[in-house]
Amino acid sequence: MNTTNHGEPDARLVDALSGADSSIRLRAALSAGTLGDPRLADILVARCAVEPDFFVRDMLTWALCRLPADITVPMLLAELGSDTTQARSQALHTLSKIGDPSAWPAVSTLLHDPEDEVALSAWRAAAVLVVPGAERELAVDLATALGRGDRHMQLGLSRALATLGAAAAPVLEAAMASPDPGVRAHAEATDQLCRDPDSGFTLSLEMATRVAVTGSDG
Repeated sequence: MNTTNHGEPDARLVDALSGADSSIRLRAALSAGTLGDPRLADILVARCAVEPDFFVRDMLTWALCRLPADITVPMLLAELGSDTTQARSQALHTLSKIGDPSAWPAVSTLLHDPEDEVALSAWRAAAVLVVPGAERELAVDLATALGRGDRHMQLGLSRALATLGAAAAPVLEAAMASPDPGVRAHAEATDQLCRDPDSGFTLSLEMATRVAVTGSDG
C-alpha cells in the first residue's frame, strides 16, 4: 500500500472520480482503493456526498476502508454534521464498514434523523459499532422507531435489532404489547426474524399487521 503523503495525488485519477461516465468513476474508485494513497482520502469522502451511482458509492466506501482509519474516521465523523442527506448516510455506511468503535458516540446521535435514508444507515451502523454494555440501551432506543417507514426501512430496523441478540428480546416483548397496531406488528415480525433469520419478513409483517388490526389471523 502506498502511504506517502508527499506531493499531490494523481490528477487524472482525481478527474476520473468525477467523470461523466459512471463506469469510468467506478474504475477510478477501484484504482483509488488499490493504490491506498491517503492523499485521496478527502477527495473520496467528498465524492461520497454527491456520487449518484450506488455501485460507485460502494466502491468509494471500499477505497476508504483501504486507508488508515486515523485519517478517514475523523473526516467521516465531520460528514455526520453535513446538511446533505447523502453525505450523512454514506459516512455512516462507511464508518460501519471500517468498524472503528470510536465512532459510536457520534453515530448514536443520528438514530432519529428525520431523513429516512440517514436513520436507516444509522441503525445499521449502530448495531455494528455499539460499545460493549450499551446493547440494551441501544435496543430500547431503536425500538422507539418501530413502525416507522416502508417495508424496506422496517426490515432494516428489524435486522439491526436482531443483530443485538438477547439485548433486544425484552424490548421487543414490551413492544408487542403496544397499543399502536403498527408498532405491535413490526415488533412481532422482528421477533420472528430474531428467532428464524430465514423467515420471510414481508409475510411475517403482513400477518402480524392483520392480527394487530383485526385481532384475527384468519
